[in-house]
Amino acid sequence: MIQMFELFPVYQFGLAAIVAVFAGVVKGVVGFAMPMVLISGLGFFLAPEMALAGLIFPTLVTNVMQSLREGPRAAWQSVKSFKVFLGVGLIALLIGAQMVRILPTWMMLSVIGIPITLFAILQLRGIEIKVSGQPHRIAAGVGAVAGFMGGLSGIWGPPTVAYLSALGTDKNDRMRIQGVIYGLGAIALTIAHFGSGVLRAQTVSFSLAMVPPAVLGMWIGTRIFDRIDQRVFHRATLIVLLVAGLNLIRRAVMLVS
Repeated sequence: MIQMFELFPVYQFGLAAIVAVFAGVVKGVVGFAMPMVLISGLGFFLAPEMALAGLIFPTLVTNVMQSLREGPRAAWQSVKSFKVFLGVGLIALLIGAQMVRILPTWMMLSVIGIPITLFAILQLRGIEIKVSGQPHRIAAGVGAVAGFMGGLSGIWGPPTVAYLSALGTDKNDRMRIQGVIYGLGAIALTIAHFGSGVLRAQTVSFSLAMVPPAVLGMWIGTRIFDRIDQRVFHRATLIVLLVAGLNLIRRAVMLVS
């Protein structure tokens, strides 16, 4: 903890804790978006590397909690049901992580952000896009896109949520499935950044310190989630997805300009 405060003053830690609580609330309600909220919020007053480090352990812990909310057996069933998506996504994540210095990030942000934004707008306007069952080619395609984007930029939530929305997944199943998918991705991300040097003595302390406020926020969000029906949950998910898509486009434009 002392090492952490060598990097920034105490008041910034207080601001970071507030951001973590808010990120937890959002995740508790819709099941995703914690990394995007944390990286955006922390990035206002912390260095990008510190902001990235700060999201790693809260994301890992809350996703494990989310995936195991209905027990290990239900979580394992989700793994089996989405094995093609997960398997292809993991391979794509590892490939994407190796291509960070080759492909321009703005290009990948645009490729993901534009379709996600259009999907959310169409759904919010009542134009349904549905997928019947889980054809392997669709699961593999979306898994490849989500995994590659995750390896390249640390963001794999929007493609996954769009896919689950198109499947018409029940809200409780969707929360568990998202927890499993994001949890496995968070484990890979944690290992990768121990190797990259982003996670070291000071930044590990900061990231661990962000876990309690994030868990508190998720507890609050989960209480809200338990009280809303499927329709409200679906609409809330689409609104957050729309914001996420627009944020990806914004980041792409900023990188180009």
